[in-house]
Amino acid sequence: MEKLVFGLDIGTRSVVGTVGYRKQDKFIVVAQRSKEHDTRAMLDGQIHDIQKVGDTIREIKSQLEDAVGEKLEGVCIAAAGRMLCTVNTHVEFDVDNREVTQEDIFSLISAGVEKAYEEFLSSDEGHDDENKFYCVGHSVVRFYLNGSQMGNLEGHKARNIGLDLIATFLPDEVVDSLYKSVEIAGLKVDNLTLEPIAAIQLAIPERFRMLNIALIDVGAGTSDISITNDGSILAYGMIPVAGDALTEAIAKACLVDFNEAERIKKNANDNDEIEYLDIMLLPQKIKSSEVNKIIADTIDDMSSQVAEKIKELNGGKSVSAVFIVGGGGKNKSYAEAVAQKLGIARERVALRGEEVMQNIVFEEDIKKDSLLVTPIGICLNYYEESNNFIFVSFNGSRIKMYDNNNLTVADVATQAQFPNDGLFPKRGEPLNFTVNGKARMVRGLPGEAAVITINDETAFITSRIRANDVIRVAESTKGPGAECSLEDIEELGQSITVKVNDTNVTFPKFAAVNGQLQSKFYDIKDGDEIEILNFYTVQQIADFMDVILEPELNIYVNNELADRDTKVYDNFTLNWTLEKLKSQREEIEELIAQAKDEDNVDGMADSYAELPDGETYGDDPESGVYEEKPDGTSYKDLPEDDGEYEGPTPVSVITVNVNGAPVILRGKTNFVFVDVFDAINFDLTAQKGKNIVTNLNGKQAQYMESIHDGDNIDIYWEDINV
Repeated sequence: MEKLVFGLDIGTRSVVGTVGYRKQDKFIVVAQRSKEHDTRAMLDGQIHDIQKVGDTIREIKSQLEDAVGEKLEGVCIAAAGRMLCTVNTHVEFDVDNREVTQEDIFSLISAGVEKAYEEFLSSDEGHDDENKFYCVGHSVVRFYLNGSQMGNLEGHKARNIGLDLIATFLPDEVVDSLYKSVEIAGLKVDNLTLEPIAAIQLAIPERFRMLNIALIDVGAGTSDISITNDGSILAYGMIPVAGDALTEAIAKACLVDFNEAERIKKNANDNDEIEYLDIMLLPQKIKSSEVNKIIADTIDDMSSQVAEKIKELNGGKSVSAVFIVGGGGKNKSYAEAVAQKLGIARERVALRGEEVMQNIVFEEDIKKDSLLVTPIGICLNYYEESNNFIFVSFNGSRIKMYDNNNLTVADVATQAQFPNDGLFPKRGEPLNFTVNGKARMVRGLPGEAAVITINDETAFITSRIRANDVIRVAESTKGPGAECSLEDIEELGQSITVKVNDTNVTFPKFAAVNGQLQSKFYDIKDGDEIEILNFYTVQQIADFMDVILEPELNIYVNNELADRDTKVYDNFTLNWTLEKLKSQREEIEELIAQAKDEDNVDGMADSYAELPDGETYGDDPESGVYEEKPDGTSYKDLPEDDGEYEGPTPVSVITVNVNGAPVILRGKTNFVFVDVFDAINFDLTAQKGKNIVTNLNGKQAQYMESIHDGDNIDIYWEDINV
C-alpha cells in the first residue's frame, strides 16, 4: 500500500479526519471520521479554545488509527480564510533585448513577492501591531513579454518582462493556534494549506480554470471564495457569515439551543416536517417551508455579501458560473439567491458534491456530498505541495518560514525584509544625454553579487533551505557609473564627402556639445546636449586641408559665389580660384559700357529726380527743350507725327519709377536694367555701403534683364551695418 496521508478539516462546527492514499489517478479514502465540538471552541473559523480543539483532534486520530491499523504521526491541515489577506500586484523588468533566462524569471517572481509584501505592510491589515503576518503562498497569475501576455517567458528574446502575482498572508496567531492544537493530539504538521485552495483542488480541476468561475466554500463560520480565469486562480476572499448564521436564526425563532437548531436546519433539507423540543421541553413541529421563511432574510444577506465580494475579486463584474461546496450552502434557496444577486442563470450556480468525486474511491460506506470536498481536498493538496512552518537563522535573526518544500534564500530574505536589490548586483548610475534632440542612455556597470552562505558553505539566491539552516547574506555592491565619450557615438563614425576643385575629399563629422565644438575624446556628461554636425563651413574645409584662402580668391559652392562661412554638406562641390574677385561696382560699369556699345546710343535720360541720399539726377543741359508734364516733371518735345515718317526705325520712350521718382528712358528700341544707371546721378565709385541693392518690381534684378514702361526700380547702397 502507498504511504497514507492524514488530512484534518478543523471547522467551526466539527472536525473531519480523512486517511487515504493516491493510486494512479484516483484517491482511495481508507477511513473517515468526524466529531462536532462539544462547546463553541471555534468561532468564525478561529480557534478560541486550543485545548478543547486538541482533545477533539486526539479522539478522531485514535478512531482513525483503529480503522487503518497503524499509528498516525503527521497531518495535513488547512487554515480558514477568516484572517486571510491577499495582495494582487504587478512587477516588470527591462532585460536589454536579450533571451530570458530562468534566473530572470526567478528574480521577477522574487521581486513580485517582495512588492506584494511591501504593499501588504502599507495596507490597513498590514498595520496590525498585534499580529505578525506571514506570506503563506503566492502564485503567478500571468506573465508578460514586451507588454503582451505570455505563457512561458524562458528562451524568448525580450526588451521587458513582467507578471501579475497573487500573494496570501495569515497572522501568526492563526497559524500558531492550529499548530498547538495538533501538537496536543500528538501530531506534527506535514502540510499547511488554505481552505479555499484545498476546496478548489477538488471542486474546480485545472481543465476548468480557463473559465471565469467562482467557488464558494460555505462552512459554519465563514464563506471562503476563490475565483479562476485564464487557467489561474485570480483571487481569494472571505465573508464572515455562513451556516451558523442560519442556525442562530432558527434557534431564536424556535426557542431552542444551538445544537437543536442545527439539527432542525439539516433535517429541513430532506424532510417536509421536523419535530423538536423547545427550551421549555415542550414538543413542537415545524414544516420545512416555515424553516425556509425563518432563514430567508439571513440567506438574502449572505448571498448579497457573497455576490458583492465575488464582483470585487473579479474586477467589478460577475462570473460565468458558481460552484458551492460545504454544509452551510446545502439549502436550495441559497443557490437561487446567489444566482439572482449575480445576475446569472440559476442553472449556472450548482452545489458540487458527488459530481466532482469521480476519481475518489471510498472503502467505507460514505455518502459523497459537498461536505467532503474540503476534507479530501486537504489530502490531495499534500501531493501538490508539501507545506509547513520551519525556523531558520538569517543574518543572526530567527525567521519563521512557511515551507512549501521549495524555499530558497530569496524567500527568506523577503520574509526578513532584506532589500531585493541587496541580493542582485546593482548597476552604477546611468548616463543620460541627447543626440540631435533624441534621448540616449548608457547603463552603468553591474556591481558584485551578494555573498551568500548556508551553514558556512557558499550558496546562491536560488539555493534551497531546510529547517534550522544558518544563512548569511553580505549585500551586493553597486557598480561604477556609466562612461561614454564622443567617439563612442555611432553617428560620428560617418563622414562627409565634398568635391573640392574636382577632387573628392572625405571629412569626419564634427560634434557640438551644448553649443561648443568638441573633439572625439570629449567625455560625455549627464544631461549633455549633443548635435552631430552634417556640414563643414568653407573655412573649416580649408583649415582641414591646410589651405590658406587669400582674401581676394573667388569661392564657389555648387557653382554659386560663396564666402568662408557658407555651409558645405555631403556631396556638395567647392571651388576656389586664384583670379581676383571683381567688385560689384566694376561689374555694373562693364555691363553699362557693354550696353552702350551694343546699341551705340549716347544719352538715355531726359529728366532727373532727387535720390534718397541727397544725390540728384536731372535735366541734361545739352539735351534740348523740355515740356512740363501735369505732375511737374518734364520730358523732351518730340517731332509731330504726320503719318508719313520714313526716317530711321522709331525708338521707344518709357517711364520707370526709380526709388519712387519717375525717370524717362528713350533712344533705344529695348531697355535693360543697367540702362537706368546712365539716367540717374548715382556715383558707383563712392562706396557708401557693403553692397548695392538692385531690385526690379520687388525682386533682385539681373543687370541685363529687360525693363518696361511703369516698372518699379530700387537702387541704393545697403547699410554697412546690416
